[in-house]
Amino acid sequence: MKRLKLIVYAFALVLAAMSCSDVLDVNPKQVLDEALLTKPGDMEGFVTAAYARMTDIPSWDSPFSPWWSGSLRSDDSYKGGGGTWDGGDGWGYMETFVNLTPNGWPLDFPWYVSYQVIQRCNTAIQRLETISEEDFPVKNARLGEMKFIRTFVHFRLKQFFKYMPYIDEQVTGATAEFEAVPNRVKDQPNDQYLWERILADFKDAEGLLPEVQTEKGRVSKNAATAMVARTLMFMAYVQDDKHQVVSVDMEKLSEALTYLNKLTGQDGTGLELCDDFGYNFVAESDNNTRESIWEIQYSIDDGSSTGGKINRSEGLNHPWNWGGFQCCGFHHVSYTMGNAFKTGSDGLPMFDTYNVGSIADGVDAYFGQNTFDPRFSHTIGMPGHPWKYDPHLIFEERGLRNIPEYGYFKSVKELPHPGCSCLMYDGWQFNSMNKRMIRYDEVLLWKAEALIQLDRWNESLELINRIRRRAANSTALLVKADGTPILNYKCKEYQPGVNCTWDKEFAWKAMQWENRLEMACEGRRFFDLQRWGILEPTMNSYFTAEKDRFSWMDNARFTAGRDEFFPIPQPQIKWAKGNYTQNPGY
Repeated sequence: MKRLKLIVYAFALVLAAMSCSDVLDVNPKQVLDEALLTKPGDMEGFVTAAYARMTDIPSWDSPFSPWWSGSLRSDDSYKGGGGTWDGGDGWGYMETFVNLTPNGWPLDFPWYVSYQVIQRCNTAIQRLETISEEDFPVKNARLGEMKFIRTFVHFRLKQFFKYMPYIDEQVTGATAEFEAVPNRVKDQPNDQYLWERILADFKDAEGLLPEVQTEKGRVSKNAATAMVARTLMFMAYVQDDKHQVVSVDMEKLSEALTYLNKLTGQDGTGLELCDDFGYNFVAESDNNTRESIWEIQYSIDDGSSTGGKINRSEGLNHPWNWGGFQCCGFHHVSYTMGNAFKTGSDGLPMFDTYNVGSIADGVDAYFGQNTFDPRFSHTIGMPGHPWKYDPHLIFEERGLRNIPEYGYFKSVKELPHPGCSCLMYDGWQFNSMNKRMIRYDEVLLWKAEALIQLDRWNESLELINRIRRRAANSTALLVKADGTPILNYKCKEYQPGVNCTWDKEFAWKAMQWENRLEMACEGRRFFDLQRWGILEPTMNSYFTAEKDRFSWMDNARFTAGRDEFFPIPQPQIKWAKGNYTQNPGY
């Protein structure tokens, strides 16, 4: 799939209606009529067109970009860039939760693009339903792929906005039919009906998808199984109209555990952790590990007119004019997040005292007086340290665009070595590393979470320790030119009765912390806090600490009942002629 020539040129014309202001119009003038494309060979074009739209979005506001949606809105990351002004009125307001309005591109564009992808999937499903499996043997597999991608996009919209119009292949016809679908059904008491639709579609996809795809990069059954479990885990934390968690549905968590057991059992799924945590974050691992369950595919020099289906969604994050990188210095790891990697004398996280002091107190003191979980160096690019596992390439301060406002910690998981053939510059810096959207490590942590909530916390111990054991052993890439470790690493497993008391409360804290360290700066954090119902205390505690570090944090404040979700974009409310209901507080 990575090398697959994206044979979508005719289909791009067919689907051009989904790329203009009336995104869902059909049968525009001077465009090849999709009704003419009925042969088995045509079906692959419709499917590929849907895959392609996830990658050819000409903006860093892709709905699939994790850094702005789930990292800078949490205690993981700072926006970065040239200053608080950089990025207009959007990202800065997102990370401080002040002055964010329903107007403007930062929210409208992800919504707009999401429904382009959804409609391409629906078009493919509609066309696939017209052909027999005898004529097109991979029909069911392709239907599963389209249902999965469509539902994954709905899932992301649900995380962003809580209420959104659910558009499936049954919605056909002119623009008015799409406009009439409300984002919130009036007679439903809460948002569970949307979760039910997402769940049903992921289950359908799981039933259609093969366990193994012959072409790397296509969605497989494991991805659908994982998303069934993930959806159930979100459903389990029931919210009221003010977005506060009011109950936890143990039946939903029990069902989620059933699906997680499919992925973690000995039934031939083939899933396993990489030996080294760092293997997840290099271009050489694209479609090439047993840990990755689903990746968004990017490419370079693939024969397409744009030079490649490059990752434009995170194109701003490369270092600033250093080492061959040219742009643009966004996405820094927060000092709070960096401190979370500190370990105590027992090699365990410092749950309650970790956020005392910072790198601003002095590099020698900070690194000389503390020990660290190795995942610090897999997550953070620090001046004076090797860049991306190259002991002969030392990151320099000049690669950090604005130290006074955004500090010294550069996010590196999403970035390559500057010598990588995956880099492209066409006015902005991009790379073609795949985006790993689901990994086996997080599946293990989901399972630990479900077990703890179901009062089976003793069974969660080995899952959490398995993650810590891998982290502790992931130091081979973290060395200087002389072979010595970059930092003083110390990461130990939990040993009940020796270094901890493994009761439900402690197990829950350990699971949350492990989730935080393992998935740091990958866009998961905000949505975990959202699901658990602890955004307000977590974020306001974070702001209290960070205000003493950066003055631009002075006005930051998380307002419960509003800031758990984005506002519905005003241009979309206008487009839908009043059929959409705005979220509370906006």
